[in-house]
Amino acid sequence: MLDAAIKAQLKTYLEKLVGPIELIASLEGGPRSAEMRDLLEDIASVSSRVHVAFDGTDARRPSFTVGKPGEPARITFAGLPMGHEFTSLVLALLQASGYPPKVSDAVIAQVKGLTGPLDFVTYVSLTCQNCPEVVQSLNLMAALNPNVRHTMVDGSLYQAEVEAQKIMAVPTVHLNGATYGQGRMGVEEFLAKLDTGAADRAATEIAAKDEFDVLVVGGGPAGAAAAIYAARKGIRTGVVAQRFGGQVLDTMAIENFVSVGHTEGPKLAAALENHVRTYDVDVMNLQQATALVPAKAPGGAIEIELANGASLRSKTVILATGARWRQMGVPGEAEYMAKGVCFCPHCDGPLFKGKRVAVIGGGNSGVEAAIDLAGIVGHVTLIEYDSRLRADEVLQRKLRSLANVTIHVSARTTEVLGNGEKVTGLTYEDRTTKELHRVDLEGIFVQIGLLPNSEWLDGTVRLSNRKEIEIDTRGATSIPGVFAAGDATTVPYKQIVIAVGAGATAALSAFDHLIRA
Repeated sequence: MLDAAIKAQLKTYLEKLVGPIELIASLEGGPRSAEMRDLLEDIASVSSRVHVAFDGTDARRPSFTVGKPGEPARITFAGLPMGHEFTSLVLALLQASGYPPKVSDAVIAQVKGLTGPLDFVTYVSLTCQNCPEVVQSLNLMAALNPNVRHTMVDGSLYQAEVEAQKIMAVPTVHLNGATYGQGRMGVEEFLAKLDTGAADRAATEIAAKDEFDVLVVGGGPAGAAAAIYAARKGIRTGVVAQRFGGQVLDTMAIENFVSVGHTEGPKLAAALENHVRTYDVDVMNLQQATALVPAKAPGGAIEIELANGASLRSKTVILATGARWRQMGVPGEAEYMAKGVCFCPHCDGPLFKGKRVAVIGGGNSGVEAAIDLAGIVGHVTLIEYDSRLRADEVLQRKLRSLANVTIHVSARTTEVLGNGEKVTGLTYEDRTTKELHRVDLEGIFVQIGLLPNSEWLDGTVRLSNRKEIEIDTRGATSIPGVFAAGDATTVPYKQIVIAVGAGATAALSAFDHLIRA
């Protein structure tokens, strides 16, 4: 199952096992069970501390548990944890053995203080870049607290269960048999939801913080670069972010970041955060900014109000709030979000294996999504508002060569249709003839660009007609002491490398503002 190189790497990792580990498999006669047997035997072959048994009684087959001998196992993998989830398996082995996780002592104490029972099930696809953080976070919690259990379920392997549970987006998390959440979540986010007093404690702690010299709002590439450049000047620097990493976390492959031949969004986001944390930067994650209050007098403090009721004060502020997926804004879209309306073909595509889907958008992202989906689903209908596709010609040629793809241009999506539980189709208008057409399908992937996260700034800093933060060549906004960088601004090209450079520019400009004030 594992090649020699991976087995050698795995052996190195498993030398860190603190104690013995037992893997108990529940198998049947199919090829996936045979693959799981091979995987577990490969793991046992590289470490004498790993024991494997094949007498499991789990109703999900194939599956296996990870735990200490003589104790009830609290971590289960229902499916082969390969692809993005192989790291989840390695971490589960280490942490179940007692190896300390890479989280703060405060987080560990908070996890251990949870009362239960808390029985989590996470539905994933092995191509989803957001799923591993959820799986790893819940596995960590299960390893630390006997009141927590967690099962990872590969949705493409257990399609009947996925359909019965009406799951149409991953990751989807169930708690004690009920839907708990969807999308990317980390340990701190789970704790914030489970520990009802956590938000109030965080608000009290934030409100007591001293004034910053530079406060960065946003934790994407622009925000990370701004924080690093500010901290290197030796000034008091803070970062407040709704989720560190921002839109990069939803990016699959990155091949144009100079000096890095290939990486993936979550890996780059983790590297950015690790780099920021090597400096004396106060990182406040999971915090949403709701208002900017300009200084009341020259040299006074600028305030950033947060959703939890706390406020932060700073001499200068750098806005790096990034962007989010643009929605169609048609009837039915909001109602069927995550019930067939999706934004990530890599994450959710495997849930639509053999089914009919649509891709909305004929730019590079839309055409790439259609090409990827065509290899998984039964049929793809691509709908483009313009009179022609706008993707690169090489992508268009590839798309047109696929037999299970239909392309409609000059087409305006008018409504998402559903049966109350899931998407059943859509309607679109032919912009040339004005005729309405219906397409029966099960999934819709929206790929029509991004919207800046700037609504909370409307009425304070000057915004363009596209609601982007207007900046000059130094990153300055219309308010003295307030700078901006990245995809939320009027910078002409929304690229990671440009955002990083803009973040550095904004930080240097903020420092210059401070020393000249």
